[in-house]
Amino acid sequence: MCHQMFQDTIVAIATAMQDSAISVIRLSGSDAVKITSNIFKGKDLQKAQTHTINYGHIHDSGQVVDEVLVSIMRGPRSFTVEDVVEINCHGGIFVTNKVLELTLIHGARLAEPGEFSKRAFLNGRIDLAQAESIIDIIHSNNEKALSLAVSGLDGKISKLIRALRENILDIVANIEVNIDYPEYDDIEVLTDKKLLPKCHQIYENMLKIFATAKTGKILKEGIQTAIIGRPNVGKSSLLNALMREEKAIVTDIAGTTRDVVEGQVNVGGLVLNLVDTAGIRETDDVVESIGVKKSRELIEQVELLLLVLNGNEGLTDEDKDLLRLTGHKKRIILVNKSDLTSNLDKSEIAEFIEVSALEDRGMDLLTTKIKDMFEMGEINSKDLTYLSNARHIVKLKEAMDSVESAIKNMKMGLPIDMIELDIKNSWHTLGEIIGEEVTDSLIDELFTKFCLGK
Repeated sequence: MCHQMFQDTIVAIATAMQDSAISVIRLSGSDAVKITSNIFKGKDLQKAQTHTINYGHIHDSGQVVDEVLVSIMRGPRSFTVEDVVEINCHGGIFVTNKVLELTLIHGARLAEPGEFSKRAFLNGRIDLAQAESIIDIIHSNNEKALSLAVSGLDGKISKLIRALRENILDIVANIEVNIDYPEYDDIEVLTDKKLLPKCHQIYENMLKIFATAKTGKILKEGIQTAIIGRPNVGKSSLLNALMREEKAIVTDIAGTTRDVVEGQVNVGGLVLNLVDTAGIRETDDVVESIGVKKSRELIEQVELLLLVLNGNEGLTDEDKDLLRLTGHKKRIILVNKSDLTSNLDKSEIAEFIEVSALEDRGMDLLTTKIKDMFEMGEINSKDLTYLSNARHIVKLKEAMDSVESAIKNMKMGLPIDMIELDIKNSWHTLGEIIGEEVTDSLIDELFTKFCLGK
């Protein structure tokens, strides 16, 4: 992507708006150094070398506002490929806003959310997949999610996509030669000997990437998990044990949890997006019945069910109904209250884990079971290269569908120019992942999800 010359210089606070040790005000544009020089006393910033840190003071009409360090990064050796200045001032909210205000008075424009990254993309410094990885780094909530995001920012995802596009372009070139010079190669020979094997290989490569994308999405976003069971079996105690905090109200009164309680927990490197639901039973309580209705709906929506039974009591009809109701889902049956006398006939349950939420017993077995169910046991590498962005996964699937359509059409003997449409469509769709084929509206939508100053 070619370098674009933007007419204005943007500015934003790049650090959190709260009292802290330091704050950073970031400027980018052709006048970034000039604007900063107008409010800075110290070394002449206009003559300062690139990639230097300069000590001095910010002033307003002769009055010192703050003691600062100013970093100068001249384009194109900067994140945005433009001149970039970062003013490191003391971290008070008032003084930070005062410095920002002075840069605006002297000609800068307040940046839109994500505009620094947007300029980096439009100026060819990063592609779209790398830009989206910046958001993923900010929002990562476990080590593996961070590794995925860093891998994306390093361009490893982009490299995978570009390799696929190059292979597809090779097929397009073969087709174009046949269309322009029909005597060059017999169409049946071209299809059977060259195009079909290449398309099959590309499809297989896409399939491998798509297969790992499910793993990547789980590592990044976590597993939607619901804790279900009849009232008073210890669902809320289990939630608290997993989260190591009193998130849910725990009492001996059946029906205490009347709504959905949500939380997030890191279990052996995997994030569980936990939902503790109202106990499922027949009830005349209007409020509780709403919670029960929500619980039944959640059973179909989540990826994993933790079905809790009370080991201190025998199986009830409500327990048996839940066992039948959830048989089609990925579930782990937890026999709770293993610290008490066992009165449950375990022969009626095929597979289960005994736990004590009260004494934090059996949680390691639960962690191992979850990893096994989602085939996460072997993922220990810190150098992960999986698609995990939902938009990328959708686009990869669309590209796969186009290649699959091309293969079917070849086997049916359709004209070569019809087959080329599918192949080109796959190439264009993959280009949308890295921003080679993308609309202005999509760019605007994606970068508005960024925070200010990024």
